[in-house]
Amino acid sequence: MSEAILVPPKKKASVVSKKRLLRTWKSVMKHRVLYFMMIPGLIYFLVFRYLPLWNAQIAFKNFQPLLGIEASPFMENLFEHFETFINSFYFSQLIGNTLILSLMKLSMGMPIAIILALCIYESMYKRLARFVQTISYVPHFLSWVIMFGILLVMLSPGEGLINEVIKSTGNEPIPFMLSPQWFRWVVVWSDIWKETGWGTIFYLAALMAIDPTLFEAAAVDGASRLQRIWFISLPGILPTIVVVTLLRLGSILDAGFYQIFVLYSLPVYSVSDIIDTWVYRQGVLEFQFSMATAVGLFKGAIGLALVLVANRLAKRITGSGLY
Repeated sequence: MSEAILVPPKKKASVVSKKRLLRTWKSVMKHRVLYFMMIPGLIYFLVFRYLPLWNAQIAFKNFQPLLGIEASPFMENLFEHFETFINSFYFSQLIGNTLILSLMKLSMGMPIAIILALCIYESMYKRLARFVQTISYVPHFLSWVIMFGILLVMLSPGEGLINEVIKSTGNEPIPFMLSPQWFRWVVVWSDIWKETGWGTIFYLAALMAIDPTLFEAAAVDGASRLQRIWFISLPGILPTIVVVTLLRLGSILDAGFYQIFVLYSLPVYSVSDIIDTWVYRQGVLEFQFSMATAVGLFKGAIGLALVLVANRLAKRITGSGLY
C-alpha cells in the first residue's frame, strides 16, 4: 500500500499562487489590446488626479509660497481651515446654492435624457432618429463662452428673441441673466440643453444591449409599445441609470464651475455663488491657497461618503451598483 505524499502547507500555497499568477498573466495577454488602450487613461489619472493629492497637505499648513509646500509649517490646529469655512457667514449660502443647482440638474436632466433615448430607440424613422441624436449632442462640444453668447442673443432684455416675444404680448421684458428669481432656471435649462444629448448616448448603448428577442416575444404576446418600454426597456437600462446616478451623486457638490463662472454676475450672487466659485476667489484672487485646498478636500470627502452610501443603498434596492 503506497503512502500518500504530504505537501507542506507553505509549498502548497506557493503552488496555488503561482497557478493563479499564471492564469492572470494568460488573461492579460489574451486581452492585451484592451489593456494597452487603458494606458493613456491611467496615465492621465495618475498625473492629474493622484499625484497632485500630495500637494493637498497645504490644507493643514500655513502655506507660504516663498517657502514651498514642504517647508511651510503645519497649523497648530490641523483642521483650522475647515472650521473657518464651516463657521463662515457664506457656508450655508454656498452649500445651499450648490445643492439646489446640482439636484435641479440631476432631477430634471436625467429623466429628459432617458426619455430622449427611448424616443430615438423606438423611432420607426431611423434617419430622423440619427439626425435628432446628432443635433442633440452637438451642444456638448461647445464651450460655455459660446453658450453664453447664444443665451445673450436669446435672453437679452433689449433685443433677445424671447424678450421680443414677451414685449409683443404687451408685457415688460425680463432680465433673465440678472434676476435672482430666474437665474437658476437659466443655469439648469442651459445645462440640460447642452448635456442632455451627450447623456443620451449612455442610455442608447444600454438599450441596444437588450436582447431583441424579448421585444419580439412581447409583441407576439400582444404587448403594446408602452408596455414593452415599461417592462423591458426601462428594466434593461436600470443598471446604467443606477451607475450614472451614483456618479452624479459623487459630484453633487460640483454644480458646474465653468458654467456658473461664465454666466453669473454680482446681482445674482445670492442664488448662484457656489463652492467652486468661492474657492476660485479665495485661492486665485485673494491668495488663500490653504483655505481653498481645505474646501476642495471637504468637497471630496463629502462626495466619497455620498458615493459609498448611495452605492450600498442601490445594491440593496436594485441589486446593482458601481462595485
